[in-house]
Order: sequence, then structure tokens, then C-alpha cells
Amino acid sequence: MRHVELRAVVRSQQAPDVFDEIIRWERYPQLAPHVHAAVVHATLPSDDCGSSWELHFRSGLLRWTERDEFSREALTVRFEQTDGDFDSFSGTWVLRQDGDDVDVAFAADFDFGIPSLEGILDPIAERVLKESVAWALTGLFPGTELIGDVNLTDARPDGVAA
Repeated sequence: MRHVELRAVVRSQQAPDVFDEIIRWERYPQLAPHVHAAVVHATLPSDDCGSSWELHFRSGLLRWTERDEFSREALTVRFEQTDGDFDSFSGTWVLRQDGDDVDVAFAADFDFGIPSLEGILDPIAERVLKESVAWALTGLFPGTELIGDVNLTDARPDGVAA
């Protein structure tokens, strides 16, 4: 199982407003070059939310459908793959107001279920997921500070992942 995390600080915003923008998955293909497609099947105020995703991955597309659980009150999103290319894939978004800024924490765990290829596939998938989240956040909120080891200046904005 591979774990991926991304932390960011969205400057001068209110957490509920950031939450409302982050969960607009349908915007991600325009924001994040690795995201080929994001289809929202249902979102708030529905209790049964879900979406389907396609990310540029290696020389093809990485596809999955997920169940999304949104809590605007708790400022959290939980997701879990219901069908797709991963053997398992789940994660969270957690937002927290910190003075005038909003701390955003994205975390996901995934497993392709192919132990012999995890050394090849897992690092690429981790990079593509992390960069996609980073591109989306910085696209939604210019001036967002990314924390940790993500560098979008080295990312390939042509939408093609290594």
C-alpha cells in the first residue's frame, strides 16, 4: 500500500469557501494537466455522491470511480474507489481555518495489487496524484503555498505523465 500526502496553505480565505471550490471536481481537467476527465455523478446536497476520474498515466489513462462523502460542517471529504484500475484507493481532504488562512491536507492510500510492478507504478502514481491536487489548489487559489516535496515548475503541463 502506497501513501501520498500533500499539504497546502490557502492564503486569505475562509475554510467553507475553500471547501466549496475544492469539491467542484468537474473543474479539475481545466486546472490540473494530468486530469484528463472528471465526471460528477452526484454531489451535495445528495447523500449518495460519486465521481469518475481519468488521469494521464504513463502512456495511457488511469481510471476509477469513487464514492465521495462530503461534510461541509467538519470541512472533510472522504473518498473510496468503487471500481477502477487500483486494487484499492481511498483518501481524505481535511481543511482547517488558521487565522486568515486555510490549511489543506490531502492524503490517499492506494494499491495496484501487482507486487512485482509496485516499484515502477507506485512512484509514478504518487507523483501524478500529488501534482494533480497541487495544480488544482494553485489554480483555484493563486498564491497557495504548497508544503513539502512538490515542485510544479518541474511538472509537465502538457498533460502527459512520465
